[in-house]
Amino acid sequence: TMGIISKLLGLEPQVDPIHLDTPDDFRREVLDSEVPVILNVWSPTCAPCRKMAPELVATATRFDGRVKVVEVGTASDPRLLGALGVRSTPTTVIYEGGKERGRVVGYRPRSWFDEMIETEFPATQN
Repeated sequence: TMGIISKLLGLEPQVDPIHLDTPDDFRREVLDSEVPVILNVWSPTCAPCRKMAPELVATATRFDGRVKVVEVGTASDPRLLGALGVRSTPTTVIYEGGKERGRVVGYRPRSWFDEMIETEFPATQN
């Protein structure tokens, strides 16, 4: 099908992570999400965060509709940052059904996201 060819040729539009700034954004995009959420907390001065940015775009694009990728910058609402309890960047937190399933600190490559999603959130067979 054309979809597969477009994917292979990289012609599909890229999907950027959804940027969250406030506790309301977090509630709407993460807690109320119908699909699992990968939340990444980053800082503009963090080299591993910059290195991870394209990995998150690739993950958001590849798994669009299956998982949601969101990001929170350290300049976001302090109430949101406080609620997340993140001590260092980058930190990636996985949510499903509005509940935290796990978190990892530090750079993760695209392959890590691919494997984690395929293992934790396998595609439903139609």
